[in-house]
Amino acid sequence: MDRLIYTAMTGASQVLQQQGAVSQNLANANTTGFRAELSTFRAVPLVGEGLATRTFVVDSTPGSNFTPAGLEQTGRPLDVGIEGQGWIAVQGLDGKEAYTRNGSFQVTSNGVLQTRSGLNVLGDSGPITLPPDSEVSIAKDGTISTVPSGTQTAAVSVVGRLKLVNPPEATLERGGDALFHIKGGGVAPADANVQLVAGSVEGSNVNTVEEMVNMITLARKFDMQMKMLQSADNNAQKSGSILSLAG
Repeated sequence: MDRLIYTAMTGASQVLQQQGAVSQNLANANTTGFRAELSTFRAVPLVGEGLATRTFVVDSTPGSNFTPAGLEQTGRPLDVGIEGQGWIAVQGLDGKEAYTRNGSFQVTSNGVLQTRSGLNVLGDSGPITLPPDSEVSIAKDGTISTVPSGTQTAAVSVVGRLKLVNPPEATLERGGDALFHIKGGGVAPADANVQLVAGSVEGSNVNTVEEMVNMITLARKFDMQMKMLQSADNNAQKSGSILSLAG
């Protein structure tokens, strides 16, 4: 059988995987704090007989697009957006520390500060708990203050501080939970230089026009690989016919 079949089959398979990454980006074009996934193709030379020009292609994902997106004003006291670089530390479903740019929070009936997806928001000493019946404000440095609701006094209490980090981008990797983690495990130290903007959230940095163009380009590449498979199959059938006539 012509080795072209395996070469084209590999290319088509990798195109489908990259198409999945593009679809994921488009599906999260409006997700708060989402970071677009970057993908590229990498040529892998074949080992063995055959022309040196024949190579396999492999989908390679170098990482994510960490370019900050624009901030959207919400006016909610429990919404914060990161100004520039930085991350908010949360507790993942596995109990380990993870990082997100989604600063839209909520408070449970037990007073625990969580993300909208139900993950505990971490402070300098663990999950943050807020007193009941209180108004919450989050300062630029992540300090959380509360005032009892309905009181005329200025009895402001500091209940904690968000853990804000800014590890090198090369040390981060996207997990299956859509959160970012330190490669190989570990925890990033708090960074006092990370600044927040209260009453706002960061949008997604997905460029929908660019992703749509990528989707069309990948669809054409997949069609090309399918045509190569058909050509290889036609060549095999014609070769079989010629051999049968020669016999």
